[in-house]
Parts: sequence; structure tokens; C-alpha cells
Amino acid sequence: MTVTVRRAQAELQDGRLFDKAPKSAAGVRSVSFPAELLDAVTQHLEHFAAASRDGHLFVGPQGGQLRRSNFRDDWVKARKAAGVTDELHFHDLRHTGNTLASTVGASTRELMTRMGHSSSRAALIYQHMTSDRDRAIADRLGAMIRDGGGGASG
Repeated sequence: MTVTVRRAQAELQDGRLFDKAPKSAAGVRSVSFPAELLDAVTQHLEHFAAASRDGHLFVGPQGGQLRRSNFRDDWVKARKAAGVTDELHFHDLRHTGNTLASTVGASTRELMTRMGHSSSRAALIYQHMTSDRDRAIADRLGAMIRDGGGGASG
């Protein structure tokens, strides 16, 4: 249950599309995903991806390459159908994924590998503190204090 990233699609200002290598060598990677997503990934591959192993993961309704102009309309429609705010951009899903990975304990190095980043600075940009995580940190610190392992004296 992995997705392998080997290339990216770029769209030039004049509208030409081309495949290119990721921004850095770290961008070529395999990323594991939860077994709970296997059915959704399989459905996506069957209905929304090119048929060949080397085909694009995301294609248009007639099987052509996506462009910013036609993808945006689909994104807005999907976002509205899901009841999600207009302020959520497609790229924000990367932030969400990295934040969720960090809340389950992924280290900065692990986050870098999953996101294809070659520097910790880039990985940290995608990490966001959540109120749930802040509460969990405080609760674990409290447990350390209660158990006498927190270095606090009473």
C-alpha cells in the first residue's frame, strides 16, 4: 500500500504541459498509505487515472492531462459538495496530511521523506499545531509530572 512519486506535471504560462522530475532528488519517493484508504485509492485508479502504469494519476473526464483551468472547476465543485469552506485550496491538503502525520508521531525526518523535502525548513513549513495536539502534549506532560518523571519537584 504505497504510492510512488517519480515525476510531476508542469504547466507553462503559454499553456504547454510537460512532465518533469520533482524539484529535488528527495521528491522521488514511495509513500505508504493506511489500509483503510485502499478501497478509495483503488476506485480512484479505476475511474480517474490513466490506465497504464506510467500514466498520470489525475486525468480529465476524457482521459487528457489536467490543466489549472479545468481542474479548478472540478475542485470547486468537489469542495462545495463536501461542504468545505472556499478558503481551502487544493494544495492545503498537503498541509493537512503532514499535520496529521505529525500528530501521530512522525519525526521531522519522516515528514521530510513523506513530503519529498530535502530540508527540514521546507518540512516545518507544512507542519501546523492543532488544538487537539496541544491538549495531548499538555496531558502527557501532566502524566510525566504525576509519575515523577517530569523533573518538577513538589
